Amino acid sequence: MSKTSSIHPCDLCASRKFSMFSELTEEQACNISDNKNMISHRKGQMLYYEEAKPLGVYCLNSGVVKVFKTASNGKEQIIHLAKEGGLLGYSALLGEENYTNSAMVIEDAKICFIPKESFLKTLISSGPFFRKLTKALSHEIGVMEEKLVDASQKSIRERLAYLLLQLASSYGLDGADPQQINLVLSREEIASLIGTATESVIRLLSEFKKDKLIDLKGKKIVILDRDGLVKLSDFYA
Repeated sequence: MSKTSSIHPCDLCASRKFSMFSELTEEQACNISDNKNMISHRKGQMLYYEEAKPLGVYCLNSGVVKVFKTASNGKEQIIHLAKEGGLLGYSALLGEENYTNSAMVIEDAKICFIPKESFLKTLISSGPFFRKLTKALSHEIGVMEEKLVDASQKSIRERLAYLLLQLASSYGLDGADPQQINLVLSREEIASLIGTATESVIRLLSEFKKDKLIDLKGKKIVILDRDGLVKLSDFYA
């Protein structure tokens, strides 16, 4: 079950530097702190459901949340994974629409719920925050366009290689070699992220391991050959 903790000031939040609120003034941060609730969530708990009405936004202090849509056949499509500093639910709130997706905790998390009135007051009073939020919305659109192109032009093998590189970048230890992805995702969740069948992911991970691109340690994936994955994913950076 979720457990509400005492108010946690934004100025003392370790994840604030990663969040949309990094450039707020002391007064603006206090407005958020005075009106939010930090709640501890267990893995598997829902933050919100598709078609529900947003009453505020969620800021991740720690943990990981998956944002997903459910098709008419019940199949889940993961849109993205949010980690510390991530802000969820603001698109629907600003658009005055119901949620177009659902959000579930997949790694125990501490999440601050910020009511609509407090969030909008801060948005109106802070130019830097407004610009940062606008930039984030534009980025989301760009990411969606890129996913549509990848789905039609890249093979499943290429998409999986690219996903592993992204996960290693977000959830791996910087500079580590080999690099372990410190986030446990089920094979079904990985399949959902790249838009394929679970059986295909199981087969390809086995092939990647055989080719010494990765290693599998229990439920965790270890990147052994980043350059090989980069070449395979057709991604150059």
